[in-house]
This record gives sequence, structure tokens and C-alpha cells, in this order.
Amino acid sequence: MTTKASNTAHDGTLQHTLERGVEKATTVAHESIDSASRAARPALDQMTSSAHTAVDRAGTAASHAAGTVGNKGDRLNASGQKLMEKAGDFVQENPVASLGLAVAAGYFLSRVFSSR
Repeated sequence: MTTKASNTAHDGTLQHTLERGVEKATTVAHESIDSASRAARPALDQMTSSAHTAVDRAGTAASHAAGTVGNKGDRLNASGQKLMEKAGDFVQENPVASLGLAVAAGYFLSRVFSSR
């Protein structure tokens, strides 16, 4: 039969053993986290570098595309202005023919868009 004094001594030893086990488990967990962090750092650095490279390439491509579209747009705008100037010149030089063309175009468009 165990006495109350031996139970208390046993409980103190058990508590001490459990506390040491918790401390050891905590230390091992922290070391594992630190080790995983150190192991992952090169891969994370590589992914970061690759992401920056991809963003730089996308930015360069977008800048090139914007320049190309801007140039094409400028040329298209200039062509439209030239066409408008030529049409204005044609109307001034041939007012009767211009009126006939306008009436014919109106008639054609009314036939195309009329509901049947």
C-alpha cells in the first residue's frame, strides 16, 4: 500500500518529467521550423527572382505593344484626316455628284435597315 507522502513525491517527479518532455518537444519544434525555413529560403529566393523576371518581361512586352499600337493609331488617324480632306475637296469640286451620291447612299441604307 502506498502512502500519501510517496504519492506526492511520485507526482512531483511525474510533473517534472512531463515539464521536461514539453520543453524538449517545444525546442525540437522550434528547431524544425528554423531548419525548414533555412531549407526553403533558396527556393523562395529563386521563386522571387523568377517572378521579378516575369514581371520585367511582361512590362517590356506591354511597352513594346503600346508603342506599336500608338504608331499604328497615329498613322490611321493621319490616313483618316487625308481621306476627309480628299472627300471635302471632291464635294467642293463636284457638288451635284456629291449630292447624288449622298441621296443614293441614303436610299441604299434605308433599304438595308428597314424592317420587313
